[in-house]
Amino acid sequence: MILAAGRGERMRPLTDTCPKPLLEAGGEPLVGHHLRRLKAAGITDVVINLAHLGALIEARLGDGAAYGVSIHYSHEGEALETAGGIRTALPLLGAAPFIVINGDVFTDIDLAALARTATTLSADGDLAHLVLVDNPPHHPAGDFHLHGGRARRSGEPRLTFSGVGAYHPALFAGLEPGQRAALGPLLCEAMDADRIGASHHHGRWMDIGTPERLAELDRSLRANAVSSVQSHP
Repeated sequence: MILAAGRGERMRPLTDTCPKPLLEAGGEPLVGHHLRRLKAAGITDVVINLAHLGALIEARLGDGAAYGVSIHYSHEGEALETAGGIRTALPLLGAAPFIVINGDVFTDIDLAALARTATTLSADGDLAHLVLVDNPPHHPAGDFHLHGGRARRSGEPRLTFSGVGAYHPALFAGLEPGQRAALGPLLCEAMDADRIGASHHHGRWMDIGTPERLAELDRSLRANAVSSVQSHP
């Protein structure tokens, strides 16, 4: 599942007329980078939730054939936050564990490996596996502590949740479809029961939350493209 329903307040005025997942970096919409990486990882069944300007996303991506994937849309009307959006999409996601990616990050996290980890989740075991990253400058306090492959609410040093994780549907069992709900409280409750695994990604990750960071990513991708062409004449 790709989370794409948010308003993108920090991205205004860009998101007044364009949903954040369709903002481009390196000549590709942010959501397009995700779809290409999912396809490369062998993951071709994708759910995208929609709210703010969602019709533009659906019109742009269609059924996903252009990216070699099959897209199903979960229409929210108004954004239900992360947990609410996932719970509402469960009929499309099915009964098996699944992976979720924030639509506004850019990363080289190994999605195929995460999908394999997802298969180890169970209703009576681990309910989620979170990918954590080093704290970016705009979030120096981090979110969680990683100890022995487990995510903890307390402890040092702290790391930032990447917005990429694997989940078992049972994590969302206490929510109703269409209910607005944040993910944090569900994760913290499960952490207290030692039912959240985690790993530390040391590769590339960016939270594309502001126009400045979008421009930074665009410059980086275009520079890499030029370098690649020059090294393979």
